[in-house]
Amino acid sequence: MQTPLPNGGLRLQLRLRHGTKLVMGPGRADLLMHIAATGSIAAAGREMSMSYKRAWTLVEEMNAHFNPPLVEAVKGGVGGGGARLSAQGQAVLAAYRALEAATRTAGETFLAQIEAALQVPPDPD
Repeated sequence: MQTPLPNGGLRLQLRLRHGTKLVMGPGRADLLMHIAATGSIAAAGREMSMSYKRAWTLVEEMNAHFNPPLVEAVKGGVGGGGARLSAQGQAVLAAYRALEAATRTAGETFLAQIEAALQVPPDPD
């Protein structure tokens, strides 16, 4: 999660690790969201300016961490195959987004306190 404060200062990113392995973060969640919207790993990657290989690698990594997998293949027909989120994928994405929102709400005051203590203005994006 990359949530800027209202004035555009500090950002908070939520990354979930299982041991040393990253299992979910803002990029992975966005990839899942785009797969759900497009029905395609390739199209999701394009929407994120990510190569198909990188998108597929991230999907494989996520699928290896969760049982059942988060993304499943859709068999081809006239229009070809694709991908979709499994019920598990939908549930994990929804839980991650809810955790992002809860973290953002709980951390707002603390981020403002930390930002007020900073001496350097934020870099322009």
